[in-house]
Amino acid sequence: LTHLTIPPSSHTSPSLLPHTPHHPSPSHTSQQLAHQAGVPPGVLNVVTCSRQSVARVGESLSKSQLVSKLSFTGSTHVGKLLMAQCADSIKRLSLELGGNAPFIVFNSADIPLAAKHAVFTKYRNAGQTCICTNRLLVQSGVHDQFVEEMVRAVRALKQGDPFTEGVNLGPLINEPAVKKVELHVADAVKKGGSLIVGGKRNTSLGGTFFEPSIVTGITTEMMMSQHEIFGPVAGIIKFQEEEEAIALANSTRYGLASYVFSRDIGQVWRTSEGLEFGMVGVNEGGISTEMTPFGGVKESGFGREGSRYGLDEYQYIKYICMGNIK
Repeated sequence: LTHLTIPPSSHTSPSLLPHTPHHPSPSHTSQQLAHQAGVPPGVLNVVTCSRQSVARVGESLSKSQLVSKLSFTGSTHVGKLLMAQCADSIKRLSLELGGNAPFIVFNSADIPLAAKHAVFTKYRNAGQTCICTNRLLVQSGVHDQFVEEMVRAVRALKQGDPFTEGVNLGPLINEPAVKKVELHVADAVKKGGSLIVGGKRNTSLGGTFFEPSIVTGITTEMMMSQHEIFGPVAGIIKFQEEEEAIALANSTRYGLASYVFSRDIGQVWRTSEGLEFGMVGVNEGGISTEMTPFGGVKESGFGREGSRYGLDEYQYIKYICMGNIK
């Protein structure tokens, strides 16, 4: 939210922040914190709406001539709808949409380091961020070692109430999210994948808790290769050559985040340049900060949040030529 609201607020341009009915508190909290920080009333505004009216509210704002810029974070499907609705007013857009992040581990990688960052990028917020690892591509020479490291780390994760000391894995957002993850796991196992860890709801906790899971033997025909899992399931694909890894990583219509682990600097450069993604983390899983340009390519959207480029998204270039001034 801060990525989206700070640029217009820094220019004291009024902005409207429709909340999502699934978790409305961040929008209201952002508004309260902005006021406490000295942002004048009326600069950052929250539009509340029900689940039934959220589409109508979004359409009204998209089509309004009073709104000069729309920035959206969400699904590619909804992003396309908003883009079409903004067409009549030629509205400026920034879209941060779905992802299908590859995490490539080469034979030359530091395997304990790669596994540590894979767990971080896969299971943070129970796998529910747009830059969470979605596909783990591991070269054959280190595949078994990497899987062993992952299994050890995943079994050490503690699931429960996120406000409880020591817990590092919480629930999924709602029941449909759990059913989606169950569908991905069932599809992978049906098509030949091997379930190594987890794979089901955490019945001891109830609710929408799903066990942190690992599935090996993933292929491109499986759902979790082509669609965003958005849950705590790691699907591992074995590959042989560097070119194969790049081709597998790019075999998606999305292009937000990607990760490469290798100690071969030539390989790092070749792979980073070959990946069709807006962001590449090299031997590092924590790629998002306020100082970096956050955004994707292909059907992951366009425009950037954060850094100086995020400010540029809210400004127009005006050319003024003056002559013969006396």
